[in-house]
Amino acid sequence: MRSFITRGKAIRSRSFGVLFTLGLTLPAAFATESGGSVYAVGAETVMPGVRPGPGANVFAEFTNFYQSNSLVDSKGQAALPGFHLGVSAFAVKFLHNWGVHVLGGTLVSGAAVLYVDETLTLPSGKGSKAGFSNPDIEPAVIAYDRGAWHWWYGADIFAPGFQYNKRDLVNIGQHNFAYAPSGAFTYFPQRSTEISSKVQYIVNGKDSATDYRSGNELVWEYDAMQNISKRVAVGGNGFFYKQTTDDAQNGLALQASRGRDFAFGPEIRCRVGAKLELIGKYQRDMLVQNRAVGNSFWFELGLPIGRPHE
Repeated sequence: MRSFITRGKAIRSRSFGVLFTLGLTLPAAFATESGGSVYAVGAETVMPGVRPGPGANVFAEFTNFYQSNSLVDSKGQAALPGFHLGVSAFAVKFLHNWGVHVLGGTLVSGAAVLYVDETLTLPSGKGSKAGFSNPDIEPAVIAYDRGAWHWWYGADIFAPGFQYNKRDLVNIGQHNFAYAPSGAFTYFPQRSTEISSKVQYIVNGKDSATDYRSGNELVWEYDAMQNISKRVAVGGNGFFYKQTTDDAQNGLALQASRGRDFAFGPEIRCRVGAKLELIGKYQRDMLVQNRAVGNSFWFELGLPIGRPHE
């Protein structure tokens, strides 16, 4: 999960394409409305280019814990004394390959839903809330498998969060639709080595409750893993996040400082039985501008269901 802060929100999430989004009320000097995002940056690092084969499915679960004691400005300096953000999130995602051949690949769809429990402390007070956040729908992507290479391209659609009140100190989820063209690859140069990357560009819609439109966001996630035994792999993972356009409210552009974040940390993957993959990973925020700085711990699993058609 990734935590973004601006005028009043924050976020984080996944490893097979999930998203965690949160909300809070913060100074207007930070980018995107409430500093939030519809996507949980940092979640999609575990073999993101691999999708289930024709006729098969994948079930994924993500548990995330994020803690931050610092909100920084465009120079990376602490901007709000007494700030503390704590987030616990749980998400599930399901992917299905329809076995339909399109443009040399196969058609895959998916959906994810998450539950978030967040606590925010500011000099002016403390707030907390728990509930379901923005649903993530992956209606159609085209997936390919060519030897050591696995990749796909398509788009995600993010719907508004289920619980939102513009007057609350803490909100679960952004209150806008978003569209995100995206693509990912996973490369196995050797059977024991993995190199993966995912890129998406989030185009935000308007918040109907506040007439606020957050700027667009570029997200790059990655990992590199090496097997140290037949069942255990270790390596590193992380992401780069950059807001690329200014926010706008009531049709007027806001010259707010745009958010930036680079994160890196270790990752371990373990296979249990014939199919179950268990993942543990850590991400530390670095080179941050206009966002929260903290630590994120992930515990994930992936389970293929069914056998691909030949």
